[in-house]
Amino acid sequence: MVKMASTEEQDRKIVLEFCHLLEKSKQLFNGLRDLPQYGHRQWQAYFGRTFDVYTKLWKFQQQHRLVLDSKYGLKRWQIGEIASKIGQLYYHYYLRTSETNYLNEAYSFYAAIRGRAYYSRAIKEDRPDLMVKKLRYYARFIVVCLLLKKMKLVRELVIELERQIQEYTTTYEPEDQLEWSLVLEEIKGFIKAESAVAVLHADTNPIVLSHRLSPLTTPPCERTPHMTLSLQEILIVGSACEQAKFSELTMDMFRMLQTLEREPTDSMHPMIGHPMAHGGPHDASPAASRMPPYGVPGSKGYVENGDRRSMRDNPHKYLLYKPSLSQLMVFLSSGFKELPPGGALLLYMSADGCFSTTKHPQDYGYELGGLATSVKRDAVDSGLSVRGKSSAGYKEPHCLYPGDLYPYTRRPLFIIIDSDNSFVFQHIPRYFGQPLVILMSPQDVPANYQGNLQHHGSLFTLFLHSPMTAMCYICNVGDVPIHHWERCQGYVDRFVTEASRLVTRCRMDEIEQGIGYIDSSYVQFFGDDFLRTLILRFVFCDVALRLHRGFRGRHQRPRCEPPLPGPELLEHPSLAHIVLQLATALDVRGHFVEGPEGD
Repeated sequence: MVKMASTEEQDRKIVLEFCHLLEKSKQLFNGLRDLPQYGHRQWQAYFGRTFDVYTKLWKFQQQHRLVLDSKYGLKRWQIGEIASKIGQLYYHYYLRTSETNYLNEAYSFYAAIRGRAYYSRAIKEDRPDLMVKKLRYYARFIVVCLLLKKMKLVRELVIELERQIQEYTTTYEPEDQLEWSLVLEEIKGFIKAESAVAVLHADTNPIVLSHRLSPLTTPPCERTPHMTLSLQEILIVGSACEQAKFSELTMDMFRMLQTLEREPTDSMHPMIGHPMAHGGPHDASPAASRMPPYGVPGSKGYVENGDRRSMRDNPHKYLLYKPSLSQLMVFLSSGFKELPPGGALLLYMSADGCFSTTKHPQDYGYELGGLATSVKRDAVDSGLSVRGKSSAGYKEPHCLYPGDLYPYTRRPLFIIIDSDNSFVFQHIPRYFGQPLVILMSPQDVPANYQGNLQHHGSLFTLFLHSPMTAMCYICNVGDVPIHHWERCQGYVDRFVTEASRLVTRCRMDEIEQGIGYIDSSYVQFFGDDFLRTLILRFVFCDVALRLHRGFRGRHQRPRCEPPLPGPELLEHPSLAHIVLQLATALDVRGHFVEGPEGD
């Protein structure tokens, strides 16, 4: 009798401890919403505490599953909810650190939920809120799979999500039925837009290619002592109105964030001490005890000072979808503040133009217009025009003007503007003598491309993301067999290698002969793998569009500031020759002129 009472008391303590950990984990998780998204140190300790509690909670429910099943009534969907939140933790940690390995960690938890059918009986609970959690889990899992380019699984998940939405709306007739239908339409449209060109196996099944940076795709470089800078902070802004989007990621943002990341390593193998490595009926799930590659913030293994940047595979980045101007400036200032010595800040903006009505502008900083960040209700209510000045003479408040960026030129700054008003950014002065490069998209595209590009993403960003895909796109090549793709990709690699050699040679000629062939800003940025890749892909874009018969107007080709030399680089015969060889290999030679033409 005493023994039975003792067992009951022990079981009661287990249940109480579980309830305590569960409640504490929920409080910490909900508190994440209140943390600032910018900066580095403000949120580190809090994330560390949250990871720690979820580690204890996950282990605890594994070790005491039988007691919790019988005395607490622990259901499988509750285990799934804990795993889902751990997956969210890792995903948000990826967003805050830019380390792609954390995506694999998020994926392992989300995949376990599906593989072990934790939410399979959610509909039988007669709780619409539980079904909403299940739908949100599917949406989050799809985002992670998209970022990891697991497209086959994405398509399976979309089918499952559609079925779950149907079941949810039929059973409960909820008020958010239309919202979930829109989510489904959004993701379907995004997947369709993302596959701009299909690369096919011999059996005609599509192959998914990754366009993140890897040792095989990093452009070669003959390094010089002048190549001193490394990319450390990135701000990716997507404000284009009609572009395909999903989960606050426009197509341009989605492509650019991958372009600025290295290929993730596979970190999903059981490790010594990892609960996945043990046997037992309840130990087959991923474990929150697996620490991130560089340790959880706030833990012993995490470096809290500036030295952590030397451990980072990828530059730190912020993603902003249609921000207000104040949000944009706060995040830009934060990136600026966090720059270490020798670090560079990159601003990428994909946005619709804000056009000025000033006929004779005297101030290039504010009188030529800029980029619309977001259209806010207060701007409309106050009678301001999104496309220019109001009758009262006010300028559009939710517009990023070139002059807004002047203060940030105090540090090395690399700007990419993808907009129909991009060229207004070419006049930013170098007041502080720091390295400054501005890559600007064409302001216009030929009429036959306009409809698709508005929704499917910008052509300029596509060139920066995957030059080969963009080349196929402008030549109306919809699918390419894999062996042919690889052969053609060889020409792109040759182009990049030759362009890299020409950039270095131009700089050497300048030093030896005193001739200003190429601005020193390019050379200083050229030592960074990501920035070198962007510069060389910009050169490819310029040469390809210069030779293409369809892109004839000057507004239909990109610009850069400082200008890259023409005869020595952009119009160099060897680069034109490689592009024309590529066109011949693609069997689209008719789209191109015989050689470079003048403006």
